[in-house]
Amino acid sequence: MRRDTQNLLLVLLGGALVKISVTDIFLRYVKPDHRWYLLAAGAAILVLASASLVRDARAARAGRSRDHGHGHREPHSPWLLLLPVLAIFLVAPPALGADSVERAGAQNAVVAAPDSGRFAPLPSGDAPELRLSDFVARAVWDGSHELADRDVTLTGFVVRRGGSVELARMVITCCAADARPMVVRLAGAGAVQGLEADGWLRVRARLVGGGAAVVDGYVPTVRVLDAVPIAAPAEAYEY
Repeated sequence: MRRDTQNLLLVLLGGALVKISVTDIFLRYVKPDHRWYLLAAGAAILVLASASLVRDARAARAGRSRDHGHGHREPHSPWLLLLPVLAIFLVAPPALGADSVERAGAQNAVVAAPDSGRFAPLPSGDAPELRLSDFVARAVWDGSHELADRDVTLTGFVVRRGGSVELARMVITCCAADARPMVVRLAGAGAVQGLEADGWLRVRARLVGGGAAVVDGYVPTVRVLDAVPIAAPAEAYEY
C-alpha cells in the first residue's frame, strides 16, 4: 500500500473517532467519561496523518522518492483500518442487545455485596427507579427483603428466551468489549406480549419469591404491574 493511501486511511480513521465523539454514538462503545480520550485520539491521528501527507507531497514536488527503487511487496494489513471506518460512517452498529444476552447464557454474573453488608434504604416515592444491576444486587444479597414490600421502576430491553420474557440491560466496566448482561425474568408479562425483542420498556414491578440465588442463576423474577414502551436511551449501557 502506498504511503499516501495509508495516510488517507488514517485521516478517515481519525475523522471517524472525532465524529462519534461529538455525538452520542460513542456511547454505544464506551462509557461517557471516555469521550475526551476518543476525541483526543482522533484529533492526534488527524494531525499526524495530515502532517505526513503534507511532508510527502513536498518531498514528491522536490523529486525525492521514498521507494529507493526497491520492488518489495507492500503489506495489505493497513487496509484493515478501513473496516472500522466503514462501520462508523455507513453502518453505525447499535448498542449490544438481546442477541448478546442470549449468547451469554441464562444467568447473571455474580454481583458483589456492599462492603458493609447492608444496602442503603430504597429511595422514597411510590415506585422509585432503580438501575437493573442495583435491583439484581439487592435481590441476591439484601437480607432485609425490602424489595418484597415495594414497587420499583426498571428500564431495559426485552429478551425472549424460550417461553420466558426477560428485561435486560448490558453493564460495562470500560467498553462494549467487556459488557455483561443483567436480567430479570418477567412474570405476568401480558402487557409486553406484543413487543418484539430489543424493544425498550419502563416497567413498574415487584420482586417475586423473596430474592434470587445460585439455583436460579441469580436471575430474580418480578411481577409486571405496568409497562410502557419507550425509545432506546442514548446511554444504553449501565456502568
